[in-house]
Amino acid sequence: KIRCPVISRPTPVPLTTRSAYNAPPGILGFRAPFPFFHSQFPLLQTLHSTMTTSPALVSPSRTTCASLLRQLQVIWDEIGEEDGDRDRMLQQLEHECLDIYRRKVDSSRKHKAELAQSLADGETEIGVLVSALGETASFPRSVKGSLKQQLSALKPALQDLRQRKQARMSEFHKTQLQIAQICAEIAGNDINTVDPKIDERDLTVKKLGELKSHLNELQTEKKLRLHKVSSSLGKIHELSVVMSIDFSNTVADIHPSLSDHIQSKSISNDTLARLTSVIQSLRQEKLDRLHKLQDLGKTLMGLWDLMDTNVEEQGKFDHVTSLISSSLDEASRQGCLALDVIEQTEVEVERLNALKAGKMKELVLKRQNELEAIYIDVHMEIDADAARRTLINLIESGNVELSDLLSSMDNQITIAKELSLSRKEVLDKVEKWKHAYEEEKWLEDYEKDENRYSAGRGAHKNLKRAEKARILVSKIPCELATNSCL
Repeated sequence: KIRCPVISRPTPVPLTTRSAYNAPPGILGFRAPFPFFHSQFPLLQTLHSTMTTSPALVSPSRTTCASLLRQLQVIWDEIGEEDGDRDRMLQQLEHECLDIYRRKVDSSRKHKAELAQSLADGETEIGVLVSALGETASFPRSVKGSLKQQLSALKPALQDLRQRKQARMSEFHKTQLQIAQICAEIAGNDINTVDPKIDERDLTVKKLGELKSHLNELQTEKKLRLHKVSSSLGKIHELSVVMSIDFSNTVADIHPSLSDHIQSKSISNDTLARLTSVIQSLRQEKLDRLHKLQDLGKTLMGLWDLMDTNVEEQGKFDHVTSLISSSLDEASRQGCLALDVIEQTEVEVERLNALKAGKMKELVLKRQNELEAIYIDVHMEIDADAARRTLINLIESGNVELSDLLSSMDNQITIAKELSLSRKEVLDKVEKWKHAYEEEKWLEDYEKDENRYSAGRGAHKNLKRAEKARILVSKIPCELATNSCL
């Protein structure tokens, strides 16, 4: 059934007689329309038939196509239009109505095609989303009914899948962003330029789980690297403290983020490699400084011994001499290997070396006096004056190294001391004989004295000495016999 468009106009005057309007039958709504109206204007006849046979479709208060045709007929009659003109205008009206219906049909067909395309696109999108999410969508795929009914049934499922996709993409973006940032930190790139690309074709829970597992591995790797960085910074700080090196400048040269006031530390491969290199370099520097100070300490101790430096002066460099037997790890006191300490020790060594040259003659003569004293004690004759002149000539000529000369004299003193020990027993016996001889001579003089028994002062002491002298003299023959046997 076709409902013609209505135009709100006043209700026309009812037409009762055909002759009053002089119009073709059928147009005016008579029971027996004219034959030409059926053949020449089928659309108008159809509209007229519809309006006359289905009065329920026509509202009495509205103007219908049939009433308009009747009004048009009345106006033509009043104007006096010819039948040919009327037929031409009716034909034009017929074409205009056909164009309107044709456009409406085309528009409806296009709308149907759009609905069908929307339905197909929705089903395709659902398929893509289901495949990407790896889930099963619960929606009626075989809904019977019109296209609009099918679209209405499809929209809730499609909207739900879109929301799931957005939520899943948000999780993917968050996870991939963290992965990309950690990878950028390891590679030493700027994390602020990271823009992860999400593959919307695979948003499954399995893929997300794999990414999260990879993220956990990277987070563990990051923790290990941060621990290595922290440990390396601790070692660098320890070495810097021992050698009085500026720690902040040292680590800032490696990477600016390693400074104390920056929370995020660089964990890149390059940073770790440079930290290892700096630690090795500092340890080698520490070893070199330790060896240098140990050599200087030994030199100091030698100069102190040579020049009889007092304990108070030596105590000023206890922090140096205490390192002579220290290992690399044992040298951990703050500033013990600083450049200032090395420079001060070098200055002291130079000062003592300068003093050594001035005192060397005195030291050589002192050693000579010590050597002469040893020879005198063992009753060995030497030409002391000649020896002194020889030493003085050597010192003044400058042809001999004074340290070598002192070392030679120390060797002579050692030999003399060994010789003294070997002759000590004989010298002791000689002294005993000499003492016994003196006591024997005194005893003879004592016994010749007639007043030896008088009660004078000191008489009792002489009696005791005489008694001891008799005992000592009585032992002389036995000792002589023993020594003769030997």
